[in-house]
Amino acid sequence: MAPLSYSIPQRIVHWLTVLLVFFNLLLPGQIERVADLLGGGKVPTPEEWSSANLHIYSGFAILALTVIRLILRAVQGAPAAPADEPAIFKLIAKAVHGLIYLLLFTMPLSGIAKFYFHVDVAGFVHGGPMKLLLWIMLVAHIGAALVHKFYWKTDVMDRMTKGV
Repeated sequence: MAPLSYSIPQRIVHWLTVLLVFFNLLLPGQIERVADLLGGGKVPTPEEWSSANLHIYSGFAILALTVIRLILRAVQGAPAAPADEPAIFKLIAKAVHGLIYLLLFTMPLSGIAKFYFHVDVAGFVHGGPMKLLLWIMLVAHIGAALVHKFYWKTDVMDRMTKGV
């Protein structure tokens, strides 16, 4: 039987992930510059290193939180979609959620591949197509939550905010 709401740990991990993802998307810092400097045999300044490290550590935290989210979801479950939600939207929601989870797992791994193992294609995919796809999925996810709240008037958004 599916729970009626997300647990407190699920909600905490969700919102921590949200903060870190938006931090890394909006403020990538000097990560590309540091990678370029290191690739060219130059030494980054301490300020550049600090800025890059914030992005790197946030990425590691996102990866860890995503693993925790998946474990919590497997153990505690997730609320079912509203019964009256059209089947096509249920399918789209599953696809968007699945793709978000996949991106939250693979983006840090591609960043690791670029920064630590100098796999240039991983850096391109990380900062290009994957980043764009993540933005699209986040806009779709937020848009769907708002449609549920204000158009369909369901409790979908409340499940992840108030726990109702």
